[in-house]
Amino acid sequence: MSLLPAVMSLTGTPFFVTAIVAAALAVTVPLFLWHKVDGPLVVRGAVRFGMVLVAQAAAVVVVFVAVNNANGLYDNWGDLLGTASHVGAAPDLGADGIGGRSMSGEPRVKQAFTPVDDSRMGPGVRVTHLKGRVSGADGEVYVWLPPQYSDPAFKAKDFPVVEILPGYPGSAKDWFTNLDVNRQLKPLMEKGEVKPFILVAPRTSLLGGEDTGCANVPGVVDADTWLSVDVRKMVSDNFRAEAGAHGWGVAGISAGAHCAAKLAIEHTDRYRAGVALSGYNDPAAESDSITANDPVLRRETNPLWILTHAKHPPRTSLFLTGQHGDGYEDGLALRKAAKPPTKVWVQQTYGGHLNVVWKPLLPEVFRWLSGRLSGVQDIRGGLRDDGGNGAAAAVRPTGSPVPPLRHPRRHH
Repeated sequence: MSLLPAVMSLTGTPFFVTAIVAAALAVTVPLFLWHKVDGPLVVRGAVRFGMVLVAQAAAVVVVFVAVNNANGLYDNWGDLLGTASHVGAAPDLGADGIGGRSMSGEPRVKQAFTPVDDSRMGPGVRVTHLKGRVSGADGEVYVWLPPQYSDPAFKAKDFPVVEILPGYPGSAKDWFTNLDVNRQLKPLMEKGEVKPFILVAPRTSLLGGEDTGCANVPGVVDADTWLSVDVRKMVSDNFRAEAGAHGWGVAGISAGAHCAAKLAIEHTDRYRAGVALSGYNDPAAESDSITANDPVLRRETNPLWILTHAKHPPRTSLFLTGQHGDGYEDGLALRKAAKPPTKVWVQQTYGGHLNVVWKPLLPEVFRWLSGRLSGVQDIRGGLRDDGGNGAAAAVRPTGSPVPPLRHPRRHH
């Protein structure tokens, strides 16, 4: 691999090290040249002022790169500069999001996957670039398979799936690089404490500098269909994944949490459970939201509005977390509005809108998901299929809330 692409990649160690070296040079070089600058007073002043500006700019770049790597805000230069678009077409797909077509009659989507070259994501993650046949969107999709997937005892079994969504701005890598979802869950799966989920992390930043809200906006983007139809079908066509909604869940943080709640409430034919960590109901909570600019879209993409205006209470389960003023009240509003068979759990958290708050929640969150989704179950003392009822023998009993964080950390 050429050294230049590695260095110029926005994320990862090479560019970070290059930025640090450049900042060091920007500070030390003026120390040697400060008194050697010749010319009139105005020229000397301008040159020295320029050296100070370069040093300050270099320091800012180092801080930005460190923050970006720590939070997974921008995956590449196109995302950062707002020049990248992952929308080839955005047809009007109607209320069902599929244009009235029958997805069962659509040809199989076959994709080639390669191991990721980012060590921060941990072992076992693979990636493909998907072109959505229905949505017209395209982007990378990361997939991690549970340890049981390659076990001969499970060769005839289909596995439950959870789509994991980042915030905005955010990289599809975020759950792996910053929340360590695969590193946290693998030992729990091996012990039988959580189900062996297939984890799927699709790109959600489809428009340069704009948050799609995971919504369909004809002529602009069909982000809902990209996530709930194209990505879902691709996974089912390429892996031994549960086909029905009973085996699928969706989880997100921040703006991704808004998406997760919206998708789980709106598409009970595709998902049976949704997890929203520090999310929100009103799309206007995100200043770059494209749906917040239109009164109708703002209303109709609000999970609370969708829940209260559904013809029948949706058959879905939601687990929502947040602190006061940051998702908690939104979760309570959804819980108050829910009627059977809709089930809503709300958990108050503390410590801020931070990865270090969400990360420790994942083991309990996936124990909760294990009790909501059907599919293969690996329990202590033996291997079995749960028969499709979604019961999880080795997890917290159905309906029990996740305990609050007792010692929240306040910094990344």
